Amino acid sequence: MHEWALAESVIKSAVEHAGTEKLKKLKETGVVFGELQAIDKEIFVFALEELRRQFPAAAACKFKIILEPATFRCKACTHEFPLKGLRKTKDEAEFIHFVPEMAHTFLKCPKCKSPDFEIAKGRGVHISYIKGDR
Repeated sequence: MHEWALAESVIKSAVEHAGTEKLKKLKETGVVFGELQAIDKEIFVFALEELRRQFPAAAACKFKIILEPATFRCKACTHEFPLKGLRKTKDEAEFIHFVPEMAHTFLKCPKCKSPDFEIAKGRGVHISYIKGDR
């Protein structure tokens, strides 16, 4: 059910922003979906399609999902590194996907080998753009 609540929030935010921009109808909304977002993407997309009909300004809106790859920033040396390409087992990858904080258990900065890093990108869901008719 978390996916439905999140989808509804995205639609409400897009409609609210459209009103601020004096757009009568939304045509397209870019939704950035972080690689480490712990929700089911298929259910989220289905929820967007179903719930948009409840909002007249968004009824015909196309939601374009943009995947944001996970990137970490080392707190020791400030090196930024992607999750993709780091050696991890299938189980480790699944743990990191569902509980991103588990990355500290399995990963280290490839530059200085520190396990002290933060998630710089790839977590959460946000709107990157909206297009519509005035």
